[in-house]
Amino acid sequence: MKPAVGVIGLGLMGRPMGMNILKAGYPLTVWNRTASRADELVAAGAKLAPSPHEVAAASDFLITMVSDPPALEEILWGERGAMAALKRGSIYMDSSTVSPALARKIAAACAERDVKFLDAPVTGGDWGARKGELVFMIGGDAETLKEAEPVIGVMGKKWFHLGPNGAGQTIKLAMNAILALQVGALAEAIALVRRSGLQAEKLVEVLQSSMARSGVLDVKAPNLLKGEYVPSFSLRLMHKDLGLALDLANQLGVPLPATAAARETYSAVKGASQEDLDYSAVMKFWNR
Repeated sequence: MKPAVGVIGLGLMGRPMGMNILKAGYPLTVWNRTASRADELVAAGAKLAPSPHEVAAASDFLITMVSDPPALEEILWGERGAMAALKRGSIYMDSSTVSPALARKIAAACAERDVKFLDAPVTGGDWGARKGELVFMIGGDAETLKEAEPVIGVMGKKWFHLGPNGAGQTIKLAMNAILALQVGALAEAIALVRRSGLQAEKLVEVLQSSMARSGVLDVKAPNLLKGEYVPSFSLRLMHKDLGLALDLANQLGVPLPATAAARETYSAVKGASQEDLDYSAVMKFWNR
């Protein structure tokens, strides 16, 4: 018998992650603040619970995938929260991007209940979530990870055990700072080339044959060139992650001047945008 799985948070990432869990034959219970986002999963065989509490109570393996630390704390410790209902001996894996300190707080609360916890944020975008090709950055106990691998494997193509609880979140924040800087730098360079009267496509052609070539260039350069910013990872969330990275840096006494400058640019675009855009929409800073 496969363990019963629960997924809380059915946005761009959580919904396809849940679908892959269903396709692999796991019993699935779900919850989302906007219940209609569960319709596709329910039609495919998932059960919709009335609150996070009921999802946790029904699950041998619980996954949360929500937008930010306040949302996660509300889901765990708010009214009808999940923490109090977690089964003794179960596994709880948070794949949101939050602070390492919150991951350690959750780990301590889980330990009091004899629940095994992994902080396991992901990268790969919504397309990776749909294909089951996410990459997981994992903090926690190695034995717990080994036990969790069958479920992780239906959602991801690769996972890294990075250290104790909080390590997954630390690496994710560092990585997202790099991604934000890369896309911001590309947008800046495109603006410079265009203002010079040249085609930005020519810049991208040269970059693709140079040391600057990267997966970010493959995925995000078309967005910047076309001015199309349908979110696969939203600017709103990238802005949040830059803030979390800077908070961590302040706690550790590490100066991050480039990250701080990037966050100002992302802040300007976020403040001027009404709709939810991909973080490549940072290009709008130079298109004003």
